[in-house]
Amino acid sequence: MLKGAEIILVPNDCSSMLPRVQALSTRAYENMVGVAMANPTGKNSGCSCAYSPICWDRNGLCVDNTLLIADEITEGLFYADFDLAELRDYRKLEMLGNTFRKVNAYSDLLNGEIKEPFIR
Repeated sequence: MLKGAEIILVPNDCSSMLPRVQALSTRAYENMVGVAMANPTGKNSGCSCAYSPICWDRNGLCVDNTLLIADEITEGLFYADFDLAELRDYRKLEMLGNTFRKVNAYSDLLNGEIKEPFIR
């Protein structure tokens, strides 16, 4: 997003998809980018999806940003239509993206030290 990405494509191969799918919707919203994820089918897998960053219409009413969400077992090619003109207009009006970045608070994220309970 910081370098101008408008859509992020996520090739994936994992299970336990519900929290991951919800996180992708949130990442689209927070970063004001479209997100599309492809995942192989299977029990507790599948759920290929696409999310728009647009969560409010022009009247300020909340809208569902889900463009596509597949089930666990259906195989196929799935299409999601991202309206880039609408996305660009939305970015000009909304204040997420990089508006509230606090770069001075990120030093701990850049530190390579790993402490309990995250040592593997």
